[in-house]
Amino acid sequence: MELQYEVVDVFTERPLEGNALAVFPDARGLSDELMQRIAREMNLSETTFVLPAALPEAAARVRIFTPWSEMVFAGHPTLGTAFVVRERGIVARDAAAFVLEEKVGPVKVRVDGAERSMIWLETPPIARGATFERALCAQALGLAEDALLENVPSQRLSAGNPAIFIALKNAAAVDAVKIDSAALRRLTASLNEPTCVFAFAPVPAGAYSRMFAEELGIAEDPATGSATGPLAAFMMEHGLAGTADGTRFVSEQGTKIGRRSLLHVLVHGENGRDGIEVGGHVTPLTTATMRLPDL
Repeated sequence: MELQYEVVDVFTERPLEGNALAVFPDARGLSDELMQRIAREMNLSETTFVLPAALPEAAARVRIFTPWSEMVFAGHPTLGTAFVVRERGIVARDAAAFVLEEKVGPVKVRVDGAERSMIWLETPPIARGATFERALCAQALGLAEDALLENVPSQRLSAGNPAIFIALKNAAAVDAVKIDSAALRRLTASLNEPTCVFAFAPVPAGAYSRMFAEELGIAEDPATGSATGPLAAFMMEHGLAGTADGTRFVSEQGTKIGRRSLLHVLVHGENGRDGIEVGGHVTPLTTATMRLPDL
């Protein structure tokens, strides 16, 4: 068995930065178990597998795996896969908008048409959940409690990939985060599904961010598109970002671990009532063939 795949760096215009993604553009005939084993072999934050769509409005079906489990939705896999299916002609190479079918449902994608096109996804509906004790959040991040912003709750939000959003005072505090695994387990003990921790600080351009996902087998994710729509909603709600129609800002993530990523956010309507888009550049890196015995 020979499987072609591509590796692209997402949310960057520079190779070897951003968040790397492996895309298998023809996954027909692969079992769930084999997809998971391949994702574990690739050992990236996520690996995607492209299949024919079941939904009539979708151009392709995309399955997303971390090294340890399948996800219903994720941001950089959506954008990276959109780039690959467009380059490969699975959708028209000049297509300005199309739909990818994911486990969360149909995800709208558009391409802005610039010379180095940015690709955008429409964030699925955002669900707001519990808030968390300030002291325990600080312990989980390995920080003193006074590193957290005053009068801003730490809250669980999800657009398919739940995360606890913890606002810190400045970028230096974000860089100082050192996860305390025992405290993190206490923080998430009441939750019934794997949950990430998203630490960020407001900065003039938008946000400076880091995301930790030990429960998904990811120590630190260089860029988390699925969390960036909820981040924008959270920041707007608590007065940490602009509130004008069409607010646009950038979340810088991954810099601390040498994978600087720029996640662009476009908020439509007051507090995102008309939708939140997350976009970025995709940089192709590798085209390769995986050779496997018959499995």
